[in-house]
Parts: sequence; C-alpha cells; structure tokens
Amino acid sequence: MTGVTASRGPIDRDAPDGGCLWAEQAGRRSARAPLAGPTTADVVVVGAGLTGLWTAYYLARAEPSLEVLVVEAEHVGFGASGRNGGWASALFPVGAAALARGHGEPAAQAMRAAMRATVREVGEVTRAEGIDCDFRRGGTLAMARSAPQLTRARSDAEHARGWGDEVELLDTEAARARLAGDGVVGATFTPDCARVQPVRLVRGLAAVVEGRGVRIAERTRALALEPGRVRTDRGTVRARHVVRATEAWTATLPGTRRAVVPVYSLMVATEPLAPEVWAAIGLRHGETFTDHRHLIVYGQRTADDRLAFGGRGAPYHWGSAIDPSFDHEPAVFAALERTLLELFPVLRGTRVTHRWGGPLGIARDWHAGVGLDRRTGLAWAGGYVGDGVSTTNLAGRTLADLLTGQDTTLTRLPWVGHRSPAWEPEPLRWLGVNAGLRAMTLADTEERLTGRPSVIARVMAPFLGH
Repeated sequence: MTGVTASRGPIDRDAPDGGCLWAEQAGRRSARAPLAGPTTADVVVVGAGLTGLWTAYYLARAEPSLEVLVVEAEHVGFGASGRNGGWASALFPVGAAALARGHGEPAAQAMRAAMRATVREVGEVTRAEGIDCDFRRGGTLAMARSAPQLTRARSDAEHARGWGDEVELLDTEAARARLAGDGVVGATFTPDCARVQPVRLVRGLAAVVEGRGVRIAERTRALALEPGRVRTDRGTVRARHVVRATEAWTATLPGTRRAVVPVYSLMVATEPLAPEVWAAIGLRHGETFTDHRHLIVYGQRTADDRLAFGGRGAPYHWGSAIDPSFDHEPAVFAALERTLLELFPVLRGTRVTHRWGGPLGIARDWHAGVGLDRRTGLAWAGGYVGDGVSTTNLAGRTLADLLTGQDTTLTRLPWVGHRSPAWEPEPLRWLGVNAGLRAMTLADTEERLTGRPSVIARVMAPFLGH
C-alpha cells in the first residue's frame, strides 16, 4: 500500500499472540499451571475469556463459598477476548426490531436497556477492582461518506429513539469537527460505548477472580462437556454445573460443532501518531469509530495515541476450521490499510507496526444466547458476532443469577434460554457463509457505483439479525 510501511520483522505465526498490539502492550503474562489431575468443583467453566471470567467473578461475588474452577486450553484471553477492537459497547447482534418481532416490544426494550447499563457496569467494576485497562467512555462515531450511508445514518438515529437508545445525527460540520474522515457528509454519535485495552481487561479480571478464590487451570483442553463433568486432557472435573464459554471454539467441541461458525476479523495498528496528525483526525475524547458501510470496519484511538483499525472480510474456512495461520491474511491486511488511507489521507507515510486477527462466533440466526438446562446442569453463553466485550459481562451476571437460582430482571431477558438452529453441514455452510461475506462487499460496491441504497443489502438483511 502506497505510503505505508512495516516497521516489524516477520510475524511468528506460531506464537499465540503473534503481532497483537494489545498483548505486546500488556507485557509478559502470568503462566498458570494446568489441571493436576481429576478434581471436583461446584461450577466448572470451560474457557478463560471474558465470558468465563465474568461468570466466575459474579459467582464468587454472589456466593463466596462456591468452588469455581475455570479450565482453558491455551491461556487467559487467548481467543477473541484478547484480540478484539476494544469496544465495550451497547451493541447486540440482533436488532431491537427483530427482537420485538420474536419476543415482543417490552422484551426488546428491556434488552436494549440492559445493554446500555452493561457499558456502565464494566466501567464501574474496572474502577472498583483497580483493573487498569484504559477504560474511557467516549462513545462511538459512525461516519456517513455517501448518500446511501447518510440515509442509513438518519434511519438509525430515528429508530434508536423508539428503543430508548441515545443516537444523535450530526451534520457535515459537526461530524467533521469530531472525526475528519475523508468525504464525510454526516455521522451518528452514541455515548454508549467505551474504549478499552482488551488484554489488560481480561488479565486484570483473571487476577481479580483468583483473589476471590477462583481456580484457573491453563493448558487444559476440554475434550467433552457432559452433565456433571468435563473430560479434559489433564483429567476429569466433576461438578454440579458445567458452563460452556468457548465462543468460536465451540465449533471444535463434540456435540456443538455446528452451533456457531468461526469467522475471522483482522486488525492493524499504526505507530503512535504525532499531535498534529491527531489534530487533523479528531477523536479527542476517546471515541471509537466506524462508518455506515455494509462490510464492518471499526477503530479506536489507543491510550498511547496509535490508531487501531479492524474489519471483516477474511474467508470462512472449510469445516469451521480454526488455525493460527488464519490469523494473518495478507490480502485482508492490505485491504484494511487501503481503507485506512481512504478514510484518513493524513496517514500517508505512517508506519503500520502491528497486524493480527482471530475468530469470532456467529450463530445461525445471529442471535446471541445464554442459558441453563436445569435438568442436566449444563449452562452456556455465546454467539456474540463480534459484539462481545460488553455482552460477555451481561452473560456473566445472567449466568451467575441462573446458577445460584435467582429470578431477576436479567434472567427474564429475551436472550435467556435462546437456542439458535444448527448451521448447515458442509459444503452448504462454506458456500453460504462465504457468499454472505462476499455479498456485503458487493453491496458497498453497488452503492459506490449507483449512489443508491444497495438492493443486495436489503435482500441479505433478514439473514443478518435485522
């Protein structure tokens, strides 16, 4: 990409955190011992990402006498929890209107209110527990850079009010005053998002739960989750309750191989930018940002003044395969860097110093779910479609209430007990997922060529939780 250079040597693709800015910033991680053999617990949580750790945190806070064990195949924050864009947002993968159609308007209103409150809850817990993760509630700016995007921006702002969401429509001048992207003709702004450093969040949370008596066993691979036990490569854990908190890796477990598809999202980060560059770009208040295109992009101004930027577009791999080599797709990185220059020409000549990625979990109906089967003692949460940094916290609080037998406003939210249909077998799964990704790219191209809202996007909307 013209004007952008790499300042690092070759990325070690076999290293678990190879190329990830967040892991490098957080420094050397604490190594925890694997499970020493067969053991017992009151609750065993499979997965030491944000879902698993928030669940452990709220369980330990609600009932300190509970024996809670978290088992993790790699290390704390290995998956999406440590590689994401750092948005603790009120986004939920299913739109409010779709929730209302499926569950009724009051349930949809309750879900939206819960998501807004969750952003504040993450901030309150990190402050109370002394988790230094660069949390800053600066909101999100979504730029409109074409007439069709501006139409969507107006529609988003209009419909948000009906669900209690605060979304402000900004005109060209107001939008550019906050984020001077090239070609910006307007924007929407919502205060319901915070910037975070995700590795520091997940590692800090792990330290807090250990301080509350929770055990974490790393390098302990779950082989099967069954009523009353988890069979691992280090021995069997017997427990009254088993919690599946594996997100994209759910597709690797027996019995849930078609529950989600792992789809990759990749990121790049620049060197720290000079004050005059930031003066030209904006984002003075810690806002995260995106635009109103169909193929999702997302970014933030980091605490050390880099621009971290990511997006979808990497292919789905046959058989829901997950492999470290998939974290690095040169063509996708190049596309992200081109997009970054298109958005902010002032970055020409800036070095991109980090490139990384990883899988997120998408349910067949794009509907995240959380629940407990009281008959078997098996609990689950996931299918966040990349909107998990906050939603994991809501999942952890909800699971804690379910597991301790509480009937609360959280346990009555519409995603509780939701079970998505299974994805199709191959080759239909491969064909369908990759066609969907391609369709979103084509929708943006269609709008660029016609100057009108995309017909392709309108056809795809029902399949994307809208």
